Amino acid sequence: FTSAKLSSLGHHLQTHPDEKRHMCHLCPKSFRTAALLHNHVNTHTGNKPHKCSECDTAFVTRGELSRHRRYKHTLEKPFKCTICEYSSVEASKMKRHVLSHTGERPYPCPLCSYASKDAYKLKRHMLTHTGEKRYECYVCQTRFTQSGTMKNHMLQKHGENVPKHQCPHCSTFLSRKSDLGVHLRNLHSYMEEAVKCRDCEAAFHERYAFLQHRKTHRNGKRLRCAQCSCTCDQ
Repeated sequence: FTSAKLSSLGHHLQTHPDEKRHMCHLCPKSFRTAALLHNHVNTHTGNKPHKCSECDTAFVTRGELSRHRRYKHTLEKPFKCTICEYSSVEASKMKRHVLSHTGERPYPCPLCSYASKDAYKLKRHMLTHTGEKRYECYVCQTRFTQSGTMKNHMLQKHGENVPKHQCPHCSTFLSRKSDLGVHLRNLHSYMEEAVKCRDCEAAFHERYAFLQHRKTHRNGKRLRCAQCSCTCDQ
């Protein structure tokens, strides 16, 4: 990344993980600012401080409330395309729309010729190179690279047995709402006394984060690069 403006470089540097110094005490995620961390913690606790004045809906962030009001109440579309008549509720959608005029794909894959109009699609594409299958069918344990593929599989292969309730903090699906409540209490609730890892100095206040961390110690680093001394567990 290069920029003629020092301020632009500063904003860019904040996108790198090393700059995310505000760490969540309930999961392994970290954030660039305290405000972003505060919003994230609200997703764990269920706190929704931003309430709509026209209905009973409440939201974690002010931005979510603003989008809700535009979609449901004011129907305002403040972001307007200068090339055609398209207008949008959100700035991010307008940015993607403008790329349809310019043909620009600013997010190139470093491993092949693929390039994307937005960062999310590039991230999803990268899974085709890494082979990582982070989504698991909770009926037959088949794994998938994308959540959409997993959901289609569950609908096509398992029919009425498809679990209907998804955990808001991980990819777990459960059949009954009561089971989801038990899952949330057992794995995602805050524990006053941190659980310590027996293989390193890490400690966790959430059981799910602890279990995810334990996976990194299984069988040590099993995969060795054929061209250098690097070893990895994935």
